[in-house]
Amino acid sequence: MLLITDIFAYCADEVPKWNTISISGYQIREAGSTATQEVAFTLADGIAYVEAALKAGLEVDTFAPRLSFFFNAYNDLLEEVSKYRAARRLWAKIMKERFGAKNPKSMQLKFHTQTGGATLTAQQPENNIVRVAIQTLAAVLGGTQSLHTNSKDEALALPTEDSVRVALRTQQIVAHESGVADTIDPLGGSYYVESLTTEIENGAMEYINKIDDLGGAAKAIEKGYIQKEIMDSSYEYQIQVEKNERIVVGMNKFKIEEEAPKGLLRVDPAVGEMQKNKINQLKKERNSEEVISKLNALNKAAQGEDNLMPYILEAVKSYATLGEICDELREVFGEYEQSVII
Repeated sequence: MLLITDIFAYCADEVPKWNTISISGYQIREAGSTATQEVAFTLADGIAYVEAALKAGLEVDTFAPRLSFFFNAYNDLLEEVSKYRAARRLWAKIMKERFGAKNPKSMQLKFHTQTGGATLTAQQPENNIVRVAIQTLAAVLGGTQSLHTNSKDEALALPTEDSVRVALRTQQIVAHESGVADTIDPLGGSYYVESLTTEIENGAMEYINKIDDLGGAAKAIEKGYIQKEIMDSSYEYQIQVEKNERIVVGMNKFKIEEEAPKGLLRVDPAVGEMQKNKINQLKKERNSEEVISKLNALNKAAQGEDNLMPYILEAVKSYATLGEICDELREVFGEYEQSVII
């Protein structure tokens, strides 16, 4: 949490230059969480960000309108729509009732969505086009502000240009031909969607209360609580797939004999060599003494209580690389090691 606090403290002096900070739940879902857990753990992280900003001296309505979120989209269309609706409703309550926000924009949950990478199959990859279309529709029906659609061959390799074009056209067809983007909250009022929205909201709130009892999101992560909940959900999902209790079309049912995939994107190794050469050339041309001085200053600051953002920016301006900056921080703070809970 130290660096998050530093970012907000820096932003307190640089508010006109600060755009947004994004709080991501995408990796939470990709790791195997349920929809309810994705909402709960992402918003718990958001609460930690807000608390860090308040600790840094910012007024809630000064920074809260600039927070945004990043969610996943999976295949259960109505559950996903309800998930986004529940997240919006819950965040509005948290900002108003817990943090006393007055500005309506502080209570808005603005979010980007990416379709689910973990839902893509290497078997019959053309089926992934349909999956991504369903996920795209769910995100739009749920009120996403922006969207990334995965390509059909991403379970096998980086996507080809043709695959990327199909993914882009999926977005464009939903946006311009389906009509679902013409109405705000088009599924609002549906008995099932409203019921499921409330169910996910209540379940997420139970998780948030538990995380509060543990001391907040950072403490819950340190204790391995969030990781264990996700691992348990991921394990249960995999067992269901392997027992054919959960059908994945083309993978554990409706299978066909397939040839080895053809036409996959192959990245030329020369690209990596080119990047190495660019870095080596940069290191030859920059002022090495200045780089060492700035990195040493960052290292020293990390050992104390100074705000690290100005030191990081000074190191960047001297053309220190990301790896070199991270090495200094690793030397002081070490590396995160996940708690193993069985």
